[in-house]
Order: sequence, then structure tokens, then C-alpha cells
Amino acid sequence: MSHQPAVAIKMSGEMDKPLISLHLVDSDSSLAKVPDEAPKVGILGSGDFARSLATRLVGSGFKVVVGSRNPKRTAGLFPSAAQVTFQEEAVSSPEVIFVAVFREHYSSLCSLSEQLAGKILVDVSNPTEQEHLQHRESNAEYLASLFPTCTVVKAFNVISAWTLQAGPRDGNRQVPICSDQPEAKRAVSEMALTMGFMPMDMGSLASAREVEAMPLRLLPAWKVPTLLALGLFVCFYAYNFVRDVLQPYMQESQNKFFKLPVSVVNTTLPCVAYVLLSLVYLPGVLAAALQLRRGTKYQRFPDWLDHWLQHRKQIGLLSFFCAALHALYSFCLPLRRAHRYDLVNLAVKQVLANKSHLWVEEEVWRMEIYLSLGVLALGTLSLLAVTSLPSIANSLNWREFSFVQSSLGFVALVLSTLHTLTYGWTRAFEESRYKFYLPPTFTLTLLVPCVVILAKALFLLPCISRRLTRIRRGWERDGAIKFTLPTDHALAEKTSHV
Repeated sequence: MSHQPAVAIKMSGEMDKPLISLHLVDSDSSLAKVPDEAPKVGILGSGDFARSLATRLVGSGFKVVVGSRNPKRTAGLFPSAAQVTFQEEAVSSPEVIFVAVFREHYSSLCSLSEQLAGKILVDVSNPTEQEHLQHRESNAEYLASLFPTCTVVKAFNVISAWTLQAGPRDGNRQVPICSDQPEAKRAVSEMALTMGFMPMDMGSLASAREVEAMPLRLLPAWKVPTLLALGLFVCFYAYNFVRDVLQPYMQESQNKFFKLPVSVVNTTLPCVAYVLLSLVYLPGVLAAALQLRRGTKYQRFPDWLDHWLQHRKQIGLLSFFCAALHALYSFCLPLRRAHRYDLVNLAVKQVLANKSHLWVEEEVWRMEIYLSLGVLALGTLSLLAVTSLPSIANSLNWREFSFVQSSLGFVALVLSTLHTLTYGWTRAFEESRYKFYLPPTFTLTLLVPCVVILAKALFLLPCISRRLTRIRRGWERDGAIKFTLPTDHALAEKTSHV
């Protein structure tokens, strides 16, 4: 039976407020009526996820029956097309039933064992981190042990209630599904496709523990790159602090600690961005050198190099982030009170020195070129960052994506190197720049990028380039099968470097 109370029951507490607006649900004509011949699906539970799931199922053309312990109180929270009734009635007719309750409440469903016999139970629950470590078996396996006559499928636990309401988007379309029964997996996979998601077969129910661990992970691919970026920032910040703040204080009795919040940070950020960008392309150079040395591509890279190659995207985005912060900090430099005082002091010195015209042609040209190269490098990095987004990357074919990420990425590295060299100019050869006998910071940042650029240039030599291309096309130095490249040079350049 269907319930539609005229007056919504007042609920206490912010946590009792539904995620779904009843007005929005009823205003959507697609959720108002469901054909009688539509497949029937059951839902046990009346929480936020159950409400969102019911909305998505109704909108996808399913007939939804919701089982609740108090249907009169919860009926107004669900779409009008969904039937909200007691749990015993809700599980009687549907063949597929979503179990949207917490693990500790599974035992309360044991009274429904006879009605649930032979049906497909879809477990959508997620454990907390403490529960995941405490229990050796997954929630889905525990549910299967309580209902041995049912087929349990683990699915939809990585999808949030908000995603179910708003509809799937690029990054959260995949739905991992696992079960011991292929037919049950196939049925739930078809439902996921109908709802607009992409099912991903994770194997048997033994994989449920791994599936349940997915929502518990906090940016696992970003952990190492973030620690790397923070480590570089701390090292360069400490180095710049010693050179720009501590040395003047100890040897010249000048208090320049005011530089710590902005000036030292702004000097550190480009160093981190530049080194991170070079670390994006260094593993490719090492991989190519390793393939040349081995004479084959059919040997695994060392684990550390393999992991490094897999984290290049995150390292590149962190490089762009630091470069963007550097640009913002640079714009803020003239707003500092210290900068204004420096301008006034410079003007006073010029007047006292009786200099009416202060113009250094070399410095003017250096600064113009330096800023222009910096803008070009940041613009190229922005293009790389944008094309790394899934929505943009999916619209590019492999050659276009490779051109942007590889060719333009190397151009960005070269522009950044020229930007750094123009900033340094002749400062590397001035004795006064070596404070505490420490070289200028930019000279340290040039080490890794210059190695990458020189190695890339070396690989462009015909004798090395041709050999590397042959290896990547399957040629082996000591193998029985040897491939030859096309004689047409233009055709050879179009070869995909796998």
C-alpha cells in the first residue's frame, strides 16, 4: 500500500532532515508514475542512502517497494511513486532486495529468513575504519552467513547518496560488484547500467572486503607525491631561510625575519614547482635508458620506478599548484609595506646621490624576458593540468593526449629552465651571492631539469632514437624475432611509443 501524508511529520535534529527535497521529487514528472510492468525492486532501510537509492531507481524505470519499521513516519521522505510499507510486505514480491542498513542491524532481519529465501540481497553498507580492522570478514560475507539461502551481492557501496540524487559524473560512474553467483552479478550489473553507472566485476564475494575498503581510502595515489612536495618545500624553505634571513642577521645585524611569510615562501614555491616538473619526466628517461641497456621492453621495471611512473600525474598537478601559488604570491609582492619602504628608500638614495635618471638596460631586458618566459611556462602547465582532467582526457585520442602530456610537457620544462636561467643571469658567478658559502637556490634547482633535458636531447640522436623505437616496437637484442622499421621516415615518426 502507498502512503502520502498531507502534513509532514516534524523531526528533531539536523541529522533527521532528509537529503532529498520532497518538493523536488514530486515536481519531477519522471518520478511520479511507474508503469505496472516495470521490474520490482525492494529496499530494506529508510536512511539517506535508501531514499537516494529509491529516487534513482524510480527515475530509472523500476517499481520500488521500501520496507521500514515505521512506514507511516518515513513515507513522506520517499518519492510518491515508491511504495513504503512494513519489511515483511516489502520483501514478499521483489527478487532483488537492497539491504541499506548498518551491519549491527543485520540480525534484526533474521525474522525475514523465510520470505528472503532464494532472493538476491544487494549489500550497500560500508564499515568504519575501526570496524574494518576489527572484523576479519566483510559486511557482505557476514550477511551471507546470516542468510545462507540467499544470494548476496556487494555493490553500490562506493556511490554516495548525493551521487545517486544528482546522477553519475565522470569520476564516480564505476560500481564495483562481487558475488559468488554469476547470474546474480549479471542481474545487478544490468540494474547499474540502467541507472547510468558502469559495473565493474570484482570477482567472488571474497573480494567484498577489498571493495568495502575503497571508500575508506583518502587519496591513496596522492600520498607519496604530497609527501614529496612537502619534503621539497621544507628543504628549500630552510635553505632560503638560512641564506636570506639568518645570514643577514648574524653577519650584518639586519633583521629580515619579516620575509618569512611572503618573500621566503615565494622564493621556495618556484623551486618546488620546477623540481617536481622535472621529476615528472625523469622516470621516463630512466625507463628509456633501462630499455636501451636491456635491449628489450619485455622485462619489468623495478618496483620503485614502476610506482614513480604511476604517480607522474599527481606530481605534475602538484607542480602546477606550486607554480600557480608562486604567480599569486608574486602579484602580492608590491602590496607589502616593506616593498613600499624599499621604493621610498631607493628614491631618497637617488636624490642624495644626485642621480636624475636610473636605468640599467641589461636589467630591463633581463626582467622583461624573465617575466615573459614565466608566463609562457605557467600557461603551458595550465594546459597540461586541464588535459589531465578525466572529462578532457576522454575527449582526446591517444596521439593528442600523448602530444600534450609529453611534447608540450617537455616544452614547459624547457621554458621553466629558461625562466630560471634568466632569473639567475650572472648571479651564479658573483661571490656575494654565496652566503655562508651556500650557492644561490636556483643553481640547485637546475641540476635535475638539466639532466632530463640533456638526456632527452641525447635520445633524439638518430642512432639512439632508432634503436629505442625498434625496442618499443618489440625488437629484442638477443631475441629470435626481430622487427624492421618502415623505410619511410614520416611513417616511422607516427609509430606509437608504447
